Order: sequence, then C-alpha cells, then structure tokens
Amino acid sequence: MTTSAPGPVAEHIGELLATHDILLFMKGVPAAPQCGFSQAVVQVMSQLGVRYAAVNVLADDAIREGIKAYSNWPTIPQLYIKGEFIGGCDIVRELFASGELRQLLAQKGLG
Repeated sequence: MTTSAPGPVAEHIGELLATHDILLFMKGVPAAPQCGFSQAVVQVMSQLGVRYAAVNVLADDAIREGIKAYSNWPTIPQLYIKGEFIGGCDIVRELFASGELRQLLAQKGLG
C-alpha cells in the first residue's frame, strides 16, 4: 500500500483500512449523508446490499485532509475495498452501472 501522507494520520488511515473490508470515507454518515456525492455512493452500496464501514470526514479535519493525501485523490467520498482505493462518486457509479463493482466484490469474497 503506497501513501504520500506520512505520519500518524496516514498510520490511522492504514489501520482503518486494515480493519474494514469495505470502507467509505464520506461527508456525514450513511443514515444522513452531508453531500450529494456521498449520498450517491451510499445508495450504490445499499443497492449492492453489502455491509461496509464509514468514516465521517466532517468530524475530523486531519482525516478529511489526510485521506486526500493518502490516496492522492482530491475529492470525497472515497471507497476502499480490502484496502484498495476504488474511486470517488463518479467512478463508483460507473463501476456499479457496468456490473464491475459487484464483480469486484464477488472476487474479493464480499458479494
């Protein structure tokens, strides 16, 4: 796993990713997303019917900025499966629409 964000925040993010098979860094929580992009990814995950953990980046500025550096991706939400960065809202929606996201989850033993 490569990271460009050294230090305790990157270590914490790495620990979160190691702990959860599917992890969504988002604005808000799944029951109450705080932006349309986060809501769109929550809807995809709901349609997939998979269990996942979520981190509300609005609750911690260090995580909010740290995850952007960690993934070298400038926007939130960010979806990770088995520690691998999958993408943000548009990528997740495209992968879902094409069936590739469901396929990836099945390959990882999660779908």
